[in-house]
Amino acid sequence: MEETVVKNEGMAELVEYIAKNLVDDPDSVKVVSKQGEDAVVIELTVAKDDMGKVIGKQGRIAKAIRTVVRAASVKSETKYIVEII
Repeated sequence: MEETVVKNEGMAELVEYIAKNLVDDPDSVKVVSKQGEDAVVIELTVAKDDMGKVIGKQGRIAKAIRTVVRAASVKSETKYIVEII
C-alpha cells in the first residue's frame, strides 16, 4: 500500500511540474491526487487566466499531459486520470 502512495505522489508531482512551467502564475497551480475505484484521479487546478495555456488549442496540451502521465505510469499497473478543473 505504501508503494502505491509514493507512485501517486510522483505522478502528481509530474503534473504539477508540467503545469507550473506552462502558466504565468505558477503559485496558483494546485494538484490533488485521489484514489478512485478503478483509477487514481489527479485533479489539476490553475488560475482562471492560465486555463487556456494548460488546455491549449483544441485541447492538445491537455491531451499531451495525459499522454505523458499514461506513459510514465506503464510500469506501475495503476491507471491515472488527469482532470483539469
